[in-house]
Amino acid sequence: MSPDLDTVTYTLAGCANRRTGWGVERDSFRCLAALAQFYDDSGWFHIGDRDLATHLYRTERLARGIPLSAVTGEICRRLGVRARVLPASNDPLRTVIDTPDGRLSLQRYLVERRARPAVRGIRYVGAKRARPAPGVVRAIREASAVIIAPSNPFLSIGPMLAIPGIRRALEARPGRVAAISPIVAGRAVSGPLAQLLRRYRLPVSPAGIAACYRPFVDTIVLDRRDRSDTEALAALGCRSVVSDTLFLTPTRAVRVAHRLLEALALT
Repeated sequence: MSPDLDTVTYTLAGCANRRTGWGVERDSFRCLAALAQFYDDSGWFHIGDRDLATHLYRTERLARGIPLSAVTGEICRRLGVRARVLPASNDPLRTVIDTPDGRLSLQRYLVERRARPAVRGIRYVGAKRARPAPGVVRAIREASAVIIAPSNPFLSIGPMLAIPGIRRALEARPGRVAAISPIVAGRAVSGPLAQLLRRYRLPVSPAGIAACYRPFVDTIVLDRRDRSDTEALAALGCRSVVSDTLFLTPTRAVRVAHRLLEALALT
């Protein structure tokens, strides 16, 4: 399974479930219901039938020795996605959460346990040995700008940054690196981000997000309600782009994208 890759791909294909933020729109769950008759532990990870087809195809192709980057390209073509979607690495990399209840996989921590256990630490198993997938470093180096989506810096972006080659490429590139803050008015847009920022003694604010991406990020997009953070961001060496960052509709998301591209002098 590659949940973030799939969410990006489904969104670009126009079939993503916007209500849940994951999976395929109007999917059915008959296979999952049938599996629950045989496996007591099968119901906590809610995978729809069309979504499961993607995972089965990927698993079969990987078992044949096809690298993840190539399989991702195949899935994109089958779904009619023209954009180039690249995984961070073709090598195994797993996020493990250390909690008072023991070590939990990211999926069990987020989905089965609903991010309730206290976090003692986060480990990216395999990151030090992982190499960037073909094309990733070149894309970072040659891009007019790198834009980090408003995702969780620890759970979504962190595993990629833990790959030495990717972090080095970001630190070495001469152009702009921008990040959209997933914190609005002192609260995380979704998930356990606020808890994780406090765990690592960072402010629950756009300034805390900027601290996660130092030293390579130079621009932070923050919500109008966090306008007062511009001074703290300047102290971190980041300029601010103020906008409405709650993507409640596709139209608003497009508006923020245009605002950021204008600020980066790309339009």
